[in-house]
Amino acid sequence: MESQVNRLVNKVWHRYLQTPSDQRVMIAIGGIPGSGKTSLAHAVVEGINKKQADKSKGASADAEPVAMAVPMDGFHLTRAQLSAMPDPAHAHARRGAEFTFDGAAFLRLVEQLRQKITAGSAPILCPSFDHAVKDPVDDAIAIGPRQRIVLFEGNYVCLDKEPWRTASDAEHMDERWFVDVDFAVARPRLIKRHVAAGIAADAESAAARADENDLVNGAEIVAGRVSTIDETIVSREDADWS
Repeated sequence: MESQVNRLVNKVWHRYLQTPSDQRVMIAIGGIPGSGKTSLAHAVVEGINKKQADKSKGASADAEPVAMAVPMDGFHLTRAQLSAMPDPAHAHARRGAEFTFDGAAFLRLVEQLRQKITAGSAPILCPSFDHAVKDPVDDAIAIGPRQRIVLFEGNYVCLDKEPWRTASDAEHMDERWFVDVDFAVARPRLIKRHVAAGIAADAESAAARADENDLVNGAEIVAGRVSTIDETIVSREDADWS
């Protein structure tokens, strides 16, 4: 039986082949923290780029990967911006909540990428997130004119609230995907991640952060997602997602 990842790779690849060469295929992948949306996005991108490599058979003109994943993490507000909020302690404690992201900047990026690609199109730059310094890094990711398949993954990319709603509507995204996972499955993933990233000193404090922040955000993400989702993908612990 065809795997979830292979099915999605084939679906996106087919859409890409039907898309005019001056346009991008753009997909929003939402889900709660710890759902596996980052792993899924990278697995799909890897599968698409393998198809492109097989198709080009080493031709230099097609050597550059056609697909890439763009994480929403780069649109975190900086620690300085959180400190400037009316309640800085609350803002820092709730980092990762919807109000601690720059949704307007995310929408601007999506609008840029939706413009037609021309012979003179320059790379479009967007931020990434540096976990060592715990802040976004401006212009760290370059999306060139050959990157015509872009998967945006993040907690709020399918949220039914502005500006996220507009950024994922039919004028901006070709599809919306949502990665579904039980909170009891996501929680141990989050604990492990927080300790590994240095966000929490130990499993106990990581669990507290998961319960008091991540899964609170997760409840908002599930309850507040847009009504139209093209693909609901059940998160799995298998080789396809790694």
